This record gives sequence, C-alpha cells and structure tokens, in this order.
Amino acid sequence: MNDWPEAWSDENRGNRYGRGSASAQPEGARAMRQVRRPASGGYGGGPGQSAPPQAGGVPQQPAYGGGSYGDGTAANGYDSGYNTGQVYGGGGPGGPGGGTREPRPAPNWRRRIKWTAITVVTVLVVTTIGTYFWADSKLNREVDLSKVIDRPDAGEGTNYLIVGSDSRAGMSAEEKKKLHTGSAEGKRTDSMMILHTGSNGDTLISLPRDSDVEIPSFVGSESGKTYQGTGRHVKLNAAYAEDGPELLVRTVEFNTGLRIDHYVEIGFAGFANIVDAVGGVEITIPKGGMKDTKSGADFEAGKQTLNGEQSLAFVRTRYALAGSDLDRTKNQQKFLAALANQVATPGTVLNPFKLYPTMGAGLDSLIVDKDMGLFDLGEMFWAMKSVNSGDGKSMNMPISGSANGNLVWDKAKVKTLVEQLKNDETVTVSGN
Repeated sequence: MNDWPEAWSDENRGNRYGRGSASAQPEGARAMRQVRRPASGGYGGGPGQSAPPQAGGVPQQPAYGGGSYGDGTAANGYDSGYNTGQVYGGGGPGGPGGGTREPRPAPNWRRRIKWTAITVVTVLVVTTIGTYFWADSKLNREVDLSKVIDRPDAGEGTNYLIVGSDSRAGMSAEEKKKLHTGSAEGKRTDSMMILHTGSNGDTLISLPRDSDVEIPSFVGSESGKTYQGTGRHVKLNAAYAEDGPELLVRTVEFNTGLRIDHYVEIGFAGFANIVDAVGGVEITIPKGGMKDTKSGADFEAGKQTLNGEQSLAFVRTRYALAGSDLDRTKNQQKFLAALANQVATPGTVLNPFKLYPTMGAGLDSLIVDKDMGLFDLGEMFWAMKSVNSGDGKSMNMPISGSANGNLVWDKAKVKTLVEQLKNDETVTVSGN
C-alpha cells in the first residue's frame, strides 16, 4: 500500500530518497517546494473546507491563526517567528514572556539581623518566665512567721535564719546507712545560722546548737494555744524539737533582739542531692586530715572535691574536732559558702543541663517561709558567695563560757553585734 499522498509515486520523488536509491542524500539536502496559501485563510474556501491539490500534487498545509503565507507571515498579522528565528514569538533577550529579567535583589542584612535578634530575645524572655514560674511552684512554703508573737522591730537589711535539720523524710534504709544518718524519728536542728545581707557587707553568724537560751511565751504552731514563758533554759536546738520552726524563730528573736525576715531549712538528703547535682564542692581539709566514725568522715589533708555523701559527713563531724561544736560550725560556714560559690558559677548558671537539676534538687528539698520568693532566695545565695570570696564576714556567736553543759553567749558583744546588724553597719564584733 502506498502511503504517499494521492497522485504521488516513486517517479514524483525522482528516486532520490528511500528505497533503491543509489544516490540517497541526507534529509538536510532535500529541496522543499515553497508553498503559498491564499490570504483569505483556510484552504481557499473557508474553515473546514478542503482545497484542491496544487500543481505537482503537493497538498496545501493547514493554516494557523487564520491563515499564513509561505514566508511565515500570518494573514491576520501574526508572525509565527519561523522566518526570523524567534520561534517562541515576541520574546526579547530575556527569553519567554518578553523583557529583560530583573536582577535578584541583594539580601537586606539589617532586616535579617533585626528579626533574628527579636526571635532570640523572645525565646530568652519566654524561657526565663517559664523557668521562674516552674521554680517558684517548687518552693515548699510551709513556715508561717505570722504565728510568731512579740516580734522585735525590723531593722535595715535582710536577716535569714538558715537551718540544717537531721530530717530523714523520704530516705530509704539503704540511704540512711550510706549517709550515716541513723534512724531517729522526727527531726532536730543540726546547724543554725543567721545571714545578714545589707549595703555594708554580708555577715554569716553561726548559732551553736548547744547555746543556752530561754524559751519565751509562744503560740503553738499547730494548736494555736498560748504557752506562757517560765524562764526555762534549754539548748537552742531543743526549741525546734519542741514546736518546730516557728518556736525556733521566736526563741532566736527573744534571745537576740534581732528580727528574722526569712526562714530556710534543708534536710540531710536534700543537702547531699544539691552537692551531687552541682558536681561536687571543692574543700581544703586541714593538716592531719579528718576521721569520724559517727559521721562517716574519712578525709586526707589537702584540697579535694567532695560528693554529696562526703559533704554531709564533713559538715556533721564534731567529735574529731578539737573545738567540737564550735569548730563544726566553722566548717559548716566554710562549706555552705563554697557550695553557694559553686552554684553561682557560669558553668552552672549558663549550663541548662546542670542548672535545672541543681535547681530541682535544691528547691525540692528546701522548706521556706510563706513570704519567701525566688529573688529572696537568690539574694541569700549571692550573699553567701560574697562571704566566701572575702567581701563579707563569717563568725560564731560570741561565747563567754558555759553553764550546765550549755554555751553561754557574751551578752555585751551580742548586744553590740545586733545593733550593728539592725543599723546595717559594718560588723566589728568578733566571735569564737
């Protein structure tokens, strides 16, 4: 079957291409007849009509866009572009669509820096606010100082009563054995300190647990009943054992004349957890070392980093010290100041992987008064750090002697000390 158009034959092709042509030429050399189409469009008659074959049997080509001429010019004025080489029509040097492509604008670095800064600040603000409310919610505000009666007038600066209790609440039998705490029921004060913060330096004063004090009239923290004072003298830590933090604050205020603004207490387990969370505390053990089977202390002389278990043994040791409880209070001051210094370092504050565990361990284990806020707690830690760095002063309550196994305070020195603290003056009194 012949696929060529009607009236075409091999003779029409001149035997120049295809089958049996000995002189076949490449397609590019083929001479094409130029075909003209009527200017009226279509195939001479109109749309949809067939045009008769032209001379030589070459059929007319379909018209595009209303007809076109053989030179590529459309009858309706449309230029196909074939004759000029502009195949895609109308486009200029910029390619399809026409026009020259606009250059890409340079980045607006000022705008980018501005929005980056806004984003960073927003993230920091949101994180800070979230951290504040998280930390604030973890404070155990259990002590109500409004129950304390007959309080001294407030002075300048802020006074914190910091108490280390022997509470074993929440500790397993294994933990009690590991930390050498024993299994006594209830809780007693193992250490007591007054921290004064002010504009003339911070002062940390230890109150020996065996200090001789008078129990004044007080209102029971649970019963609400008033107990009249009888002039009864006891060791200071007995006040806490009798009716808890409120009676301890009342007793300290009555025997010193100094108003306590905030109360902070921490137990054995909480103390050890804070030290472990911060990565240990560096302490210098004096010459001769320290060994006490009751507290579990067993340290060689020299500078070393103590973990939670070791730190608790260090601050509880008294029988291995020449000055017994007075020397122990000095070690407690030294250790707490070093701990506060460690907590306040950039390595802890700026490292969320250390900061949040430290805050969590500390806040979970602290018991504070109902008016204590995070800023008050932060001020306390920074003041303890300043004491450790030498900007403040640490001392024991001045002692004049003993009576019935109790340590008697030096009344004249205590009076001067309290007046200086009330007036936020530089402390000149020395302690034991």
